[in-house]
Amino acid sequence: MKVLQFTIPVAPDKNIIVQKERLPYFYPYLHRHSEIQLTWIQQGSGTLVADNSMHAFRPGEIYWLAGNQPHVFRSDKEKGASAESFTLFFDPNGKLAPVFELAELKPIQAFIDKFPRGFKVPERAVPTVASLMQELDRSKGALQFTAFIHLLHHLRGIADPEPLVSGAMPTAVNEQEGLRIGAIYDYIMKHYETDIPLDDIARHANMTPQAFCRYFKKHTRLTFVEFLHEVRVHEASKLLAAGTEESIAAIAYRCGFNSIATFNRVFKTVTGLAPREFAREMEE
Repeated sequence: MKVLQFTIPVAPDKNIIVQKERLPYFYPYLHRHSEIQLTWIQQGSGTLVADNSMHAFRPGEIYWLAGNQPHVFRSDKEKGASAESFTLFFDPNGKLAPVFELAELKPIQAFIDKFPRGFKVPERAVPTVASLMQELDRSKGALQFTAFIHLLHHLRGIADPEPLVSGAMPTAVNEQEGLRIGAIYDYIMKHYETDIPLDDIARHANMTPQAFCRYFKKHTRLTFVEFLHEVRVHEASKLLAAGTEESIAAIAYRCGFNSIATFNRVFKTVTGLAPREFAREMEE
């Protein structure tokens, strides 16, 4: 899926890119780039969309995003909130390709190939990975490259990283179609709290409703309604996990459901738990 293809700005003598950002919010558009991205969230929270999956992200979490994997970190709508992150970019198929072909680095290349759709670093491993990222940032020249290999070697040894996406790969599309998918995702993420009639979203994509349904299912493996339900349940689960004083019914309506019965049914279908059960588990 070619969605807002990025070229990461980097000096010609750099193969490992360090980017530290402090902004009012994270970059809000679905995009991809050839580089693998390792992002440590230092401040800010929201929703990570990777391919067709959604994950709540919070400070102190680290995510590995594969090369050319469509993604966006969407900040929560909190006034006065800010976003701070520390990211490493590198392209194992670019100038670094001959390095990864060395026999000594074959295990690391195999590790990279094992996660073509990204993963989340387990909580227990975050302090060490964050420390190694900082060590790489402090180093220069050959020492920085040594720190880079050390970081990858450590990541390779982490047991049970959490894959960001499961199931079949979405169908690859050309740039024009990818931009359309990106616009559809963006529209849904901005309007999930309100009613989104099929005719409206299809018109936004410049398609008939029937063509839109086929197109969306082909490229996301989900129907439009399934994806919209997942977005709404995901936002509701964040509110429940935060221990808000709002009632479950208020959360349901706030996240775009028009009845508590529908909310309860869809929430259990998506999460495996009723909303009240989910909230109780989050309190434990």
